Amino acid sequence: MSASNKKIEEALEHIRLAEKCLKTSFLKWRPDYDEAADEYNKAATCFRNAKSFEQCKDCLMKAGECYKQNRKLFYAAKALDQAVSVSKEIGDLREVAALAERAANMYMRHGSPETAAASLDKAAKVLEQHHLDQALPLYKQAADISLIQDSSRQAAEYLSKVARINVKLKQYDDAVVALRREIGVHQQNESYQAMGRLAVALVLVQLGRGDVVAAEKAFKEWGNCCEGPEVQTLEMLLQAYDEEDPDGVRRALNSPFIKHMDVEYAILARDMPLPQGMTNPQKANVRENAAASYVSPNTQTTATIEDAPNDVPAEAGGDNEEESQQSFGLC
Repeated sequence: MSASNKKIEEALEHIRLAEKCLKTSFLKWRPDYDEAADEYNKAATCFRNAKSFEQCKDCLMKAGECYKQNRKLFYAAKALDQAVSVSKEIGDLREVAALAERAANMYMRHGSPETAAASLDKAAKVLEQHHLDQALPLYKQAADISLIQDSSRQAAEYLSKVARINVKLKQYDDAVVALRREIGVHQQNESYQAMGRLAVALVLVQLGRGDVVAAEKAFKEWGNCCEGPEVQTLEMLLQAYDEEDPDGVRRALNSPFIKHMDVEYAILARDMPLPQGMTNPQKANVRENAAASYVSPNTQTTATIEDAPNDVPAEAGGDNEEESQQSFGLC
């Protein structure tokens, strides 16, 4: 018998003992959940050594349920954490988010909030590579737990991940909310350098939303935390947007410190829509040495008559009248 088959047989024996512990009889009114959980844990270890991960996960789930029935919430949550790890090895991530939330809830009820946040962070990292939309709420929940526990460093780290994932998913409104929360955490710790970097990120996200006014407000609100080169670049960037100068915007976004920001913000700056700029009216094409346009002589005469002055001397008018009368008399 191979070592793998031997481990599977050993695991099946532990499962039989666990099921026996869960049975009741005339003299045994209540199942022995504690002993059954231990047997399921041993079976899970055997299945894992035999590379039978599906059965390992099933045993861990049953062990967690037994611990929960016996009100050992910490051990129940730990079993679910192990099930998350096994799911990663299987490559089946469909239940990871739900398992992590259940485990975090049990850790919180047990009174271990830091462990709950760490459990959510662990599961979110498993999902982050292929399922950003499922990792996002886990990071949010971890940040909320850390803020409640006044763990500002961990809260800032989780909020940073929330903001960057939102930028990656082009959910800029949610990214603005996360960035402002992160700035608030750093403000409490008086981490002004970190606030300056986040102010640059906030301006970029507002511009990504297409809201230049909001970007200018963010700069006025938090720009005093930025360093000199950052201030000059942001001023040049916002001025170029006001003047609709695409070349100026491109120069500002190619600034070295923007390129060396977190990858999500650097990509946002690279793909930022540029203003269209002012378009000059197209001049008519004129042929050199062309002949003058034809003007009708009647039009010229009419124009000359219309332009003649009306204030004719009175004497001249009288002479003309007499001549006219004489001519009529002759007739």
